Amino acid sequence: MFRWVVGAGLLAVVGTVAATIVWPIGKEVEEIALVGDVNKGAYLARASGCIACHTNAEEGGAPLAGGAPLKTDFGTFYPPNLTTDPDYGMGSWSAEDFARAVRQGISPDGEPYYPTFTYPFYANFSDQDIADLWAAFQTVPPVGEAAPEHQVTFPFDQRWGLKLWRAAFLPEPNTAPEPGRSEAWNRGKELVNGATHCAACHTPRNVVGARVITERLSGNADLPVGGKAPSILSSDLLAEGWTADDLAYALRSGITPSGDVFGGSMAEVVQFGTRFLTDDDLDAMATYIMDNEI
Repeated sequence: MFRWVVGAGLLAVVGTVAATIVWPIGKEVEEIALVGDVNKGAYLARASGCIACHTNAEEGGAPLAGGAPLKTDFGTFYPPNLTTDPDYGMGSWSAEDFARAVRQGISPDGEPYYPTFTYPFYANFSDQDIADLWAAFQTVPPVGEAAPEHQVTFPFDQRWGLKLWRAAFLPEPNTAPEPGRSEAWNRGKELVNGATHCAACHTPRNVVGARVITERLSGNADLPVGGKAPSILSSDLLAEGWTADDLAYALRSGITPSGDVFGGSMAEVVQFGTRFLTDDDLDAMATYIMDNEI
């Protein structure tokens, strides 16, 4: 009887794993037929951190040819090649493949991406946003070199397990405008909770790497490569003497009110991303962050 029970249990486990492996994920992607604007796409790509993450600047890597290693508790991840190379980049992709990857975190082969890719923040990108981004990426020269393979040990190397992770921890980005708020505040909300994905770094994570939503923007003491991200809750920033003008200037220049400069990953965020944003967008981000408490 004991053997029968054990055997039945093992069969159940094997069946569950097999079902999960073949379980399709994602939504059907409609045709992206809109004409993209290269300049708007390049702007959105910078705001979204594409260049910062997918360029190994320290090693002199070509733009978007693959990023520097992200060392985490689960292994080391390497952002992939996003150039137009057909073998090692996105040169063989369709616009629909790109839309599925960006908004749903699913590869053209139907495999889930690891959540080191900040796709959860891009789920509300419009078809026009996708068309603009796609048009911009088509201008990137091909680089015929693959990014290194992720160095992830068992069980985290089993991508099928990400399907369960997604089912449990994948939230929708809160980017919809709120009635009664100013246009600048709502634009800041759209950027902070969407493209610029501030919560990806400034929110603590649980034991399986998911953001603790109830502590959004309250800081993270365990970033990849040993970094830290402080709280950017408005109450904490105000207590430290920050103003909206200070924050907008820091996002533009990398210089804090005390005269210090950002270091680590935040320095890269400014260097490759936020310093290229318009004054209006930086002011909007600062307005939202300084008047938003969770």
